[in-house]
Amino acid sequence: MRVGINGFGRIGRQVFRILLDKGIEVALVNDLTDNKTLAHLLKYDSNYGRFPGEVSYDEEHIIVNGEKVKATAEPDPEKLPWSELGVDVVVEATGHFRDRKGAEKHLKAGAKKV
Repeated sequence: MRVGINGFGRIGRQVFRILLDKGIEVALVNDLTDNKTLAHLLKYDSNYGRFPGEVSYDEEHIIVNGEKVKATAEPDPEKLPWSELGVDVVVEATGHFRDRKGAEKHLKAGAKKV
């Protein structure tokens, strides 16, 4: 199963950690924050403590324990590359697309479930 996370705040980062612990692949993280900040917030979480692995970033990814996870900053869920990346499930963690109409935007972009 391939998962995408839309929103990498407290909830999105915690979901990411849980998926990583369970060996589930995260194909993409989408958040309007730059990758340097995303990597820092994952590594040093004020609620859940320091991430035990290695975290870095490049222009297009956050890199966790040597594995690259694509990172985008797309505000419109319909434009996210869920289909291209073969994403099965999207975790909507922004708090903005909570109703059916909002969630359907991810489905239109190719996600199988939200």
